Amino acid sequence: MSDTATNRPFVTLTGVGHRYDPNPSVPPAVTGIDLVLRRHEFVAVVGPSGCGKSTLLRMISGLLKPSEGAVSVFGRPVDGPRDDVGIVFQKPTLLPWLSVRRNVLFPLKHKFGRYSKGDEKRADELLEMAGLGSFAEKMPDELSGGMQQRVGIVRALLLNPDILLMDEPFSALDAMTREQIGFDLLKIWEEQPKTVLFITHSIAEAVLLADRVLVMSKRPGTVLDMIEVDLPRPRTTRTISDARFGELADRIRTYIYEPDVAS
Repeated sequence: MSDTATNRPFVTLTGVGHRYDPNPSVPPAVTGIDLVLRRHEFVAVVGPSGCGKSTLLRMISGLLKPSEGAVSVFGRPVDGPRDDVGIVFQKPTLLPWLSVRRNVLFPLKHKFGRYSKGDEKRADELLEMAGLGSFAEKMPDELSGGMQQRVGIVRALLLNPDILLMDEPFSALDAMTREQIGFDLLKIWEEQPKTVLFITHSIAEAVLLADRVLVMSKRPGTVLDMIEVDLPRPRTTRTISDARFGELADRIRTYIYEPDVAS
């Protein structure tokens, strides 16, 4: 990203840690996290299971207060859930009795009790962008798993959040669908830029999607490295066969599987 505002700190974590169990003999989920996300940057997070990736996401979203340190957005402390944050979870949790369009509009209906014709138009535009324009009146059980997850992404985008937090959103999908929806996400992000924090267990997925990849240690989770992904955009299927893609993926694998070698 090129504009000056993009290079300013947007999300900042300073000395952040969180402990679920007050017993000092039980290690915290995360500790000593220092992190800066720039506006409209796509950052992927990888690390061993249980290293605190989801805890990190919940603290940025305001759903969880850190035990220590501070989280801020544009210099303002995060002290609770924010309207400018959209969240996409592992499962889209669509309401089976509502159509695709009404599922997308549901957060507005839930929060304000109503939505406007303009909101409906925006929902249709987002569904079209996600390749779901002709499915707006379908019911969730008429969609494939990948299509349902696209609906979940569109629903998170409806309020045009500045920050999009994604917690392993493609983990339940088969490999081919996962790859395709990854490219779909990139297209949406390029057309409507957001600051994205994307949690994944797939190293290849992280390299394919992100500007930077945050590599976390095993519990208690700390930052092992923040790796710049210096691959040109737009990313395509050819990106995956690029020698640099393989080099970056191998570097991350070393941190995950051979941390003593990486350090």
